[in-house]
Amino acid sequence: MKKVFPPSELIINEDGSAFHLHVRPEQLADRVILVGDPGRVATVASHFESIECDIQSREFHTMTGSFHNKRISVVSTGIGCDNIDIVLNELDALANIDFTTRTEKDEHRTLTVVRIGTCGGLQPFTPTGSFIASVKSIGFDGLLNFYDGRNEVCDLALEEAFKQHMSWSPLKGSPYVANADPGLIDQIAKDDMVRGITIACGGFYGPQGRQLRLRIQDPDQNQKVEAFEFNGLHICNFEMESSAVAGLSALLGHRAMTCCMVIANRYTTEMNTEYKNSIDTLIQLVLNRI
Repeated sequence: MKKVFPPSELIINEDGSAFHLHVRPEQLADRVILVGDPGRVATVASHFESIECDIQSREFHTMTGSFHNKRISVVSTGIGCDNIDIVLNELDALANIDFTTRTEKDEHRTLTVVRIGTCGGLQPFTPTGSFIASVKSIGFDGLLNFYDGRNEVCDLALEEAFKQHMSWSPLKGSPYVANADPGLIDQIAKDDMVRGITIACGGFYGPQGRQLRLRIQDPDQNQKVEAFEFNGLHICNFEMESSAVAGLSALLGHRAMTCCMVIANRYTTEMNTEYKNSIDTLIQLVLNRI
């Protein structure tokens, strides 16, 4: 007998849409682009030849349309892995749960998910303007630790090596390492994106080693991060969502990755505040390759 998802677990709005996203199942494409900034949804959709729907709810803005005969949905997530938890679970529900019967569909529908974001570079070879594809993402947020099966989709050896290298405090919770879909990495990154490890931080200031009036627990954190190397991969950047995108997608049976444009280089202390004028190049690359 099929499991029935009760109203308290699968919350469906009166119009038949998912609770937070306000998207109905038929409005979701198989190809999904995630962006953090709700305003960036219109930038992505400006390249569509046609638009089917335009839905806004809180920080979640969704547009579905057509680009070069490909049906694509672009969804804003806001900031942080907690919001990715909402978005990925609801996208999967739209794809793989029958909203009428509240039961899982017989045939699994696989989504292709690419997050386009901005980040802080951590190496001398990641100057501002660089595009970085996150092959592996270290989650400082702990989100995936709440889900069964996390060990099966994580790089446990890298986790242990990182914790030892950092002299990781257990008070911070255990970091996890989620793998992006390797085939999707090759499809999107090709030979013009830097491939490396990304850290998805649980905040913008302390978790990324920034100090204003509050001191951080490990003042040498960023120097340790920059020096870490594992099987030829270096930690290339800080951002705030990639680990949840890769980890939840792997658990749910979807293909996912994150690619970001460097707008600040923490190693050289450079910052580009005019990045909104240049990230469209990355958007067009992803649209053509997804």
